[in-house]
Amino acid sequence: MTTEQRRLAILFPADAQQLFATKLEQSRFADIAAAFRAAGADVVGAPFADQLVDDVQDRLLGVASVLVWFNPNEAGRDRSILNAMLRDVASTGVQVSANPDVIDRMGTKEVLYRTRSMSWGCNIRYYLTVDAMLAELPGTLASAGPRVLKQLRGQSGDGIWQVDLAEASGTQQATVSQDAMVSQGTKVRVRHAKRGSVAETMTLNAFVSRCRPYFASGGGMIDQPYQSRLPEGMVRCYVVGDKVAGFGEQLVNALYPAPSGALPGETPQPGPRNYFPPTRPDFQRLKEKLEQEWIAAMCDLLGLDRSQLPVLWDADLLYGPKDAGGADTFVLCEINVSSVYPFPQDALQPLVAKTLERSMAKRKQS
Repeated sequence: MTTEQRRLAILFPADAQQLFATKLEQSRFADIAAAFRAAGADVVGAPFADQLVDDVQDRLLGVASVLVWFNPNEAGRDRSILNAMLRDVASTGVQVSANPDVIDRMGTKEVLYRTRSMSWGCNIRYYLTVDAMLAELPGTLASAGPRVLKQLRGQSGDGIWQVDLAEASGTQQATVSQDAMVSQGTKVRVRHAKRGSVAETMTLNAFVSRCRPYFASGGGMIDQPYQSRLPEGMVRCYVVGDKVAGFGEQLVNALYPAPSGALPGETPQPGPRNYFPPTRPDFQRLKEKLEQEWIAAMCDLLGLDRSQLPVLWDADLLYGPKDAGGADTFVLCEINVSSVYPFPQDALQPLVAKTLERSMAKRKQS
């Protein structure tokens, strides 16, 4: 591998307090840089802020690959300037992971709707407008029970809401008759997934009005069934390219219900995520499902080649109903692409190997 093929950049948010003096070695990505250097790579830091875009672009044009760790809404800023710059850099032959065009396809909540026909999918609706949500949500609540509505882009539970008819709130999967009157004035019980939120009761119309900002700039909301096994936790599958490189397990989720008889404010808050190697015995069936079925099916539906998959991404999966044989099934909750960190230590060496492999392949093609 030539010196050019070994040179890569790690892009991450610049420290707001020392914008022009942020150092890779003092960031949380220092250990990742050290692993690449141990493998013979020449690593440069690319701390990013909108004000630094020209300097960062010049730096990236001198590398074979750039790994990007930058949330969609970092400290109140969006990624519009960053994404435009990354697209320009990618057009010159630099390998960008994750490429903004790939993020648009698999890194927003829309992926839940686009892959709903897969076995990790479920009865999902996509409301493109407020009017569509007002027209369709009442009937869905009446016939299908509790729902979880999600804005297309966001993090840390922002814009994710559990919604149920107030009269059915005592039973998690309650439904009412098809001909029951559910209107904009019907009382619903809602809970935001942001840390510290509590359940509220309001009219359906008031809830939809609260969601109006999510429809700005061509956005919308995804509507999927509430999963009754949520208290059993969520499994995060860390993937390097198209191979599972580790697992995370979080036993308390943001929408975990309050104990029976407890006050709304007494719902447990999210607990720590524990990390496991890809060899964890009870997750081998899930690993096989991802590697042998779901990743290929997702790529087909999204129009992606496997070589376009980010070098590091993750799929969050909730426990679905047990199958006829008593085995677990899983329902896709979301896919994270923009800034997958932290991740299991077991994924670090596969990440290094896959990045260098792609760098060499990219330069051979150019």
